[in-house]
Amino acid sequence: MRLLRVVLIAVLVSPIALALLVASSFAQSEHPRHPPSPGGSGHGPEHSPEHSPDHLAHDFDDVEAHAKRFDDPARDAWQKPDEVIAALRLVKGMQIADIGAGTGYFAIRLARTPEAPTVHAVDVAPAMVAHLKSRAEREGLKNVVPVLAAADSPNLSTPVDLVLVVDTYHHIGDRVAYFRRLQASMTPGARLAIIDFRKDSPEGPPVEFRFEPEQITRELTDAGYTLDARHDFLPRQHFLVYRRAR
Repeated sequence: MRLLRVVLIAVLVSPIALALLVASSFAQSEHPRHPPSPGGSGHGPEHSPEHSPDHLAHDFDDVEAHAKRFDDPARDAWQKPDEVIAALRLVKGMQIADIGAGTGYFAIRLARTPEAPTVHAVDVAPAMVAHLKSRAEREGLKNVVPVLAAADSPNLSTPVDLVLVVDTYHHIGDRVAYFRRLQASMTPGARLAIIDFRKDSPEGPPVEFRFEPEQITRELTDAGYTLDARHDFLPRQHFLVYRRAR
């Protein structure tokens, strides 16, 4: 309707003005503008098309929609959370950081184990952190500590014995610097577990953001870690465990 009024005015003004207005209208309709998506991290296969050369940004503001995907019971068949947790070899009194905790798929499971570790559920999205806080309170899990992270730091307030990074490695920018700084928040001998999508996974980020184990190991070696274990039971993801080298 607005366009019609403008066109009618242009007709009264001049044929040239009419031609210019119509051309402008077609250009705007064929090239709409979209606001940029903020970056984020978390568990799950949904990804934003906007990314930088070294990492993939993501918008996690719609928590309820992501919760349906991240916590879908069908995910258990390929994520194998019980087997993953068993491979992490938990002990009582352990401090764990789940970086990119999302809606709590792993954080909640870790907190419920018999070892009852303190789980720092870390995410850069305020909406996710609020969701984690509400969920932990609702389920009576006092050993879940929601943490709002920065893009370049997990903002941990205490050193941890284990860091878990699930489906989040490809969201982290300047990974070598990030994981080098992370060592200041890890106890001596602490482990870093990376789980991320294989190239041939039916879901996940764009292929250029699916890293082979050799690239992950090269980056983490540069950051001061050594490969400690490699597990191959996950059908869609790599599962690599590292230790601090210095």
